[in-house]
Amino acid sequence: MPVEFKHTTLDNGLTIVAEVNPNAHTAATGFFVKAGSRDEVTELMGVSHFLEHMMFKGTERRTAAEVNRDFDRIGANYNASTSQEVTNYYAHVLPEYLGDALDLLTDILRPTLRGDDFDMEKNVILEEIGMYEDRPFWVAYEQVMERYFGPHPLGHRVLGTNDSITKLTRNQMMGYFNTRYSPNNMVASLAGRVDFDRCVDQIAKATESWTPAEVSRNYRPPQPVISDHHLTRSSTNMHYLVALTDAPSAQDDRRYAAAVLANVLGDSDGSRLYWKLIDPGIADEAELSHHSFDQTGVNLMYLSCSPSQAERAETIFDEVLTGAGDNLTAEEVERATRKMAMDLTLQNERPAGRMMALGAQWLYLNKYLPLADELQRLTAVSVDDLQSLLTAYPLSPRAAVRLSPAAAPTSAQ
Repeated sequence: MPVEFKHTTLDNGLTIVAEVNPNAHTAATGFFVKAGSRDEVTELMGVSHFLEHMMFKGTERRTAAEVNRDFDRIGANYNASTSQEVTNYYAHVLPEYLGDALDLLTDILRPTLRGDDFDMEKNVILEEIGMYEDRPFWVAYEQVMERYFGPHPLGHRVLGTNDSITKLTRNQMMGYFNTRYSPNNMVASLAGRVDFDRCVDQIAKATESWTPAEVSRNYRPPQPVISDHHLTRSSTNMHYLVALTDAPSAQDDRRYAAAVLANVLGDSDGSRLYWKLIDPGIADEAELSHHSFDQTGVNLMYLSCSPSQAERAETIFDEVLTGAGDNLTAEEVERATRKMAMDLTLQNERPAGRMMALGAQWLYLNKYLPLADELQRLTAVSVDDLQSLLTAYPLSPRAAVRLSPAAAPTSAQ
């Protein structure tokens, strides 16, 4: 039987989407909440990620230990994640345990948020912030995002800051939860061997008490700030450069060309940056990636090398990016699209991959894109598409943050 797409919207506003594949050997489900650091006021920065942790700390029906035990009992591959724009909770199971997975996910999505658990988990979050502060790339990344986006909430740190998390109260979290975790701000996604009607009935019963809320996202366009900033740290042994430029959004069809261009120029293997900097041993890492957000996007550029190679590596890095449109060939583009098509196909062969794709598509596009359609759009990208993209979204000037050992020489762009 062929793969079939199905969807419905419950009376409370919760949308359910599914790609039913009777030939699959597993099933996957996830709940996608349109809530991330972008949706926080600055004073509550980090509440989305903190709340994700709290979802596993117990409900009216289960303790935290019972939540984990019950997921393990059904052999689930389960987890959750928070980004700038989405928080998702998911499980990948054998088909006979899909009902149990749905019961668990709908249960944890209405947590008790006990005060003792909140206080204990706050310490875990603060430790996590400290751990990331020891990672040079992360430090430079957060700095360049803050400087590039300025007062726009896309510059918020997903983990929050020591100050924002320390001051955050349980009541503030509960207020954020009551609005953002309303059913009309969520998508439930299913893929694999699933009985759609049965799943819809189960989800409808489990969420019948969930109340819709007035919730929206602020689509104020960011005003990117192009600046060049240098940090030094005595504990850092390498030279790091992280930079940003404007790029197509998640709703812009040019996102396919942006992804291909990033692969041609900055994939971790076989790209222009790889052959110019990694293969000859001038840099340890040199990459370019495209990140599409809701109604906006960025190109992220990253370089790490020995401080003694910083000036030489940055010069080559800049030459590759500034000359991105020079001598682009159909062979180069085709090589990139074939590699990306292979990666995309592998990601989507498993129900978990399709479930993730479906949830993201519906949140950002409010429509279904079969894998075949995605592959066709990707492989149709041409040299002319990349040239047009570079005209609309040049890779220079860039917002940049450098991080080097305190005594290392710096180079200017």
